Amino acid sequence: MKWQNTLENQGLTYCDLHQVTAEFGADLATLPYSIRVLLESVARNRDEEITDDIIRTLAHWQAQAPVGVVPFKPARVVLQDFTGVPAVVDLAAMRDATVKLGGDAQAINPEIPVTLVVDHSVQVDYAGSPQALAFNTKREFERNHERYQFLKWAQQSFKDFEVVPPETGIIHQVNIEKLSDVILKKEVKGEVQVFPDTLQGTDSHTTMINGLGVLGWGVGGIEAEAAILGEASYFPMPEVIGVEFTGALPKGTTATDLALAVTELLRKENVVGKFVEYFGTGYQKLSLADRATIANMAPEYGATCGFCPIDEETLNYLRITGRSPELIQLVADYTKTNGLFYDPNTIPTYTKVIQLDLNTIQPSLAGPKRPQDRITLANVAEDFTNSVTAPVGPKGFGLPVAELTKTAPLHWPEDTTPKASPETMKTGDLVLAAITSCTNTSNPFVMISAGLLAKKAVEKGLQVPPYVKTSLSPGSRIVTTYLEDSGLLPYLEQLGFYNVGYGCTTCIGNSGPLSDTVSEAIESENLLVSSVLSGNRNFEGRIHPLIKANYLASPPLVVAYALAGTVTKDLTQEPLGTDAQGKPVYLADLQPSVEEVQKVIDQYVGPEAYQETYAHIFDANKRWNEIETSADDCFAWDESSTYIANPPFFTELTKDLPKPEPLRNLTVLAKLADSVTTDHISPAGNIAIDSPAGRFLKERQVAPKDFNSYGSRRGNHDIMMRGTFANIRLQNQLVPGSSGGVTKYQPTGETISIFDAAMQYQNDGTGTIVLAGKDYGMGSSRDWAAKGTQLLGVKVVLAESFERIHRSNLAMMGIIPLQYLPGENAETLGLTGEEYFDVALPENPEVGQLVTVTATKDGQSQTFQTRLRFDAPADIRYWRHQGILPMVIRKKFN
Repeated sequence: MKWQNTLENQGLTYCDLHQVTAEFGADLATLPYSIRVLLESVARNRDEEITDDIIRTLAHWQAQAPVGVVPFKPARVVLQDFTGVPAVVDLAAMRDATVKLGGDAQAINPEIPVTLVVDHSVQVDYAGSPQALAFNTKREFERNHERYQFLKWAQQSFKDFEVVPPETGIIHQVNIEKLSDVILKKEVKGEVQVFPDTLQGTDSHTTMINGLGVLGWGVGGIEAEAAILGEASYFPMPEVIGVEFTGALPKGTTATDLALAVTELLRKENVVGKFVEYFGTGYQKLSLADRATIANMAPEYGATCGFCPIDEETLNYLRITGRSPELIQLVADYTKTNGLFYDPNTIPTYTKVIQLDLNTIQPSLAGPKRPQDRITLANVAEDFTNSVTAPVGPKGFGLPVAELTKTAPLHWPEDTTPKASPETMKTGDLVLAAITSCTNTSNPFVMISAGLLAKKAVEKGLQVPPYVKTSLSPGSRIVTTYLEDSGLLPYLEQLGFYNVGYGCTTCIGNSGPLSDTVSEAIESENLLVSSVLSGNRNFEGRIHPLIKANYLASPPLVVAYALAGTVTKDLTQEPLGTDAQGKPVYLADLQPSVEEVQKVIDQYVGPEAYQETYAHIFDANKRWNEIETSADDCFAWDESSTYIANPPFFTELTKDLPKPEPLRNLTVLAKLADSVTTDHISPAGNIAIDSPAGRFLKERQVAPKDFNSYGSRRGNHDIMMRGTFANIRLQNQLVPGSSGGVTKYQPTGETISIFDAAMQYQNDGTGTIVLAGKDYGMGSSRDWAAKGTQLLGVKVVLAESFERIHRSNLAMMGIIPLQYLPGENAETLGLTGEEYFDVALPENPEVGQLVTVTATKDGQSQTFQTRLRFDAPADIRYWRHQGILPMVIRKKFN
């Protein structure tokens, strides 16, 4: 290793950033901390592809106009089970393909450590009861036995591959509380190297780890697979936006309120695809849990990451969470020696600095459809009322004024208690209140605040209306531990917030069914009802198909709204309910003070609890340990399985490069508007009975009650192809007024499912194209949004702009991302979606070049220029190989 130095008195070698920058005449102190971490990575991994020129460019990072690309090799990869299962399925399929071409199955193995955390499977089938956890867990293992068996095989067959079993916690919370050591050790050629922990994860909220000063972000499963197999991830040299925090959070506010304010602010600043880095006097006053909350929300404000430099608070958090004194000392020594420890007296050079005074933060929610649409608590009721009649869009439902007074009857079973259940529900009533998502459950301050608020509410005799489904999904077992030890859990339970399972649950769309009484009431009048959850996503159709208005809030506000039973109350002015004497009880009467919360934290949140909780992280689950499977090199596929199937990506794979096909007469499969998310493209929630995927399962004798979710069936391409563009809220402009995965089949003009149309186009030998608006693919980093698009036969996606992860995933699947030139889009060009498209892609395309597109309709043609969104030379290589996975296999033979 060039630029090697030895850590004083420890016999450990490291890549010396002072030497690197000195050799190239650069100034380390001017570089943002996140860029320093990137520089260390590329310098340490210097090889034939990572040249001195690349390292020089990064050392001389240009704040105002960054140039070049970064070949990033993360130190490790984390997978959650929804996205991790298909990634492992692909690795298993690659072993089969390698063997078929005459190679060795063991050639396909992780090159770096990989950890998969089973956290997305549990669904809230049962809630509001002491039996909820046991019931949901039992159902989880019943539903997912095939998936879990496959993962056990992978755990035993692949090297450097670990699985954190179900009932442990959410990937990002487990990652920050246990998996990351911040600074890693590795033996290389007889010497022990130390270097920063860096990672990529198959979930967009991998960014949470940046709260710990660890650089990482979410990627599609395809890109993660490439990293696992030793391939560098290429991305454009990032701009770095510095966010300077001043002041301090006022009493009565939480990290959730700050995260929502940051999300609103940075969305307006358009930080999509950029690094964000926090600093300032206010930054140093934030706890690490608060920083993690903000870092977690990076996908919501659009940034690649929200980096929090390592400082004394980082070391303090490592102590609190039970890391060893030796590790803590290593983190301190290495980062201080190598220029990675935060220096408040020297501000790096940033592309732009945005200031935020923490004193201005107010209690807030976000909604009703997007996390960046922040509403101060005092304005929620008015904002909801306005949204009912506002035009259809992110802030409107487009309904008549009469909707505001609409009611629906509640027909409770005779044995329902309490007897005084309301007989009607009205517009805006809350039917779901969920304390969920690692965004907030990783933060003891907000969780204990929720517990203390619940305690005061119970002591005053308040109750949650029976039409509200309440649930508590701890992000890890440590949350249960400190809520139990502090005596606060029983108060949450008395309000219905029983533990329903350790997983993402409501935040990922696994909210489970509402009661029959509530569902029937909503459907009888098509009632506009609401939910409040402590999650990070509230996109339309994500939380529950019957709930159109969804709001993000801190855990204590989730409890408060559950008590209120509606979002039409102003909780700053109106009572949540009445006490035993009939006196009104206000939110202000229940809110705990900072001192009360901190007292509980100081007493019950400490290293002993964390050490005990995580002592047997990989082997504590008895059900998991009892699963039987083989450890053969190649997986024994079960052709009858509707969960795990050998994907067709390598059916026609050859050792030689295929010849590109001309892009002529492409037909529009879907014409979409702005802000189409990966939820729209590849939903993770329930599988509708009458959908193509539902019909496929029924044909295989799977009962609707056993359909499970799209997310849980991501290991089966037949399901996922049929689920592509199948979201019930998708609006395809080829079929005006439609909602759901339908399109117009151009040859006949009939309206059919997108899947059926795609299959007919493939049978006809017709390639297809998708037209889209701004921010196409925003949201979770779902690999199937790209995989499914490829398997449907889509050759090109033409959009006004792309979210970073999805653009990368499209390129990695060999799909061509094209972008309209500034000021142009389908409307300005007069494109209806009924045209046929020719794309004049050169035989040897270049990064970011202009590409001519010709659209023809009724014999009339128009030609316009687009920008090729191949952002790095690697994208071109993926396209030539028809995807990154075939490329990796071919490299094994060269």
